[in-house]
Amino acid sequence: MTPLGAEIAALIRQTGPIGVDRYMALCLGHPVHGYYRTRDPLGVRGDFTTAPEISQMFGELIGAWSGYVHGLMGRPDPLVLVELGPGRGTLMADALRALRAAAPGVRVAPHLVETSPVLRAAQERALAGTGAIWHAEVETLPPGPSVVVANEFFDCLPVRQFERRPTGWHERQVGLGPAGGLAFGLSPEPTPGLEAAGPVGALMSVPTAGLALIRGLSQRLCAAGGALLAIDYGHVRPGFGDTLQALSGHSYADPLAAPGQADLTHHVDFAALAQAARVEGADVHGPVEQRDFLFALGLLARAERLQSRATEAQAPEIGRATARLTEPGVRGMGSLFKVLAVSGPGLGPLPGFPNT
Repeated sequence: MTPLGAEIAALIRQTGPIGVDRYMALCLGHPVHGYYRTRDPLGVRGDFTTAPEISQMFGELIGAWSGYVHGLMGRPDPLVLVELGPGRGTLMADALRALRAAAPGVRVAPHLVETSPVLRAAQERALAGTGAIWHAEVETLPPGPSVVVANEFFDCLPVRQFERRPTGWHERQVGLGPAGGLAFGLSPEPTPGLEAAGPVGALMSVPTAGLALIRGLSQRLCAAGGALLAIDYGHVRPGFGDTLQALSGHSYADPLAAPGQADLTHHVDFAALAQAARVEGADVHGPVEQRDFLFALGLLARAERLQSRATEAQAPEIGRATARLTEPGVRGMGSLFKVLAVSGPGLGPLPGFPNT
């Protein structure tokens, strides 16, 4: 058992089983043993790869999108550009380069929300000289209009899970098995107030942390103006099923096997996020598939331009990166990943989102 696993087991023996949301929060954010507190998870030597690490084109297009939205906002000076969970800082660095190339006079104030000391160190190296400011939480971001980018952020926010039994929806919990190891179980009593229809045996995930975050951001955008761009893997219609998963060494793993040493994620419920934003009075754009969003922003033209300047060895890599970002199914990110935007009322149609 990992050090964090032993600590969680001791907690359960003392206080009883814990919810999936608390288990996720401990695995990812424990101050000593948390997954994101102790490592750089990205790249070949890590556990997964994100779109900004696949190609500079991804961040450049996000930068171009942000610049267009800045114009819709009336060009506040400076443009407050926020990234939630910025990885190694690659996306922000590429976005800033594209923004400043397109509008040399624009002032950009980069703000990054990051809790991992390891990743923050990488971001500081990538963004040296940009004037970037770091935050441990969204609540300390400066007031006023802003563009907020969240790439593969909502998928790692804790969720609660419930299983339908004849007596109602019982919360899924992490407890101890007969041999003393961690095991999934159900609360003995149903959770009051859950009225969703579903067959016996159905598993429902409720993204409590994600809903709270998007409500707060929607309130901010409605009051001060701006837009949120959320890119993640997930589904656009409500449904049942267990999408909680662990990633280790670019392969799926048992979520309970190595607490603190594997990434824990879930498929994002874009329908729930969109509804929460609408309730707060924000305008919702999408979700659309990542491939359609990137194509609408001019990915193919950008790839062709890069290939025309590339060496003979570099050109095929650009083609492979384009395919990985846009191909559907298991081969690429094009259809699994979705893009959702939330804006203050009346900002207008946003690039990449038809009919909004």
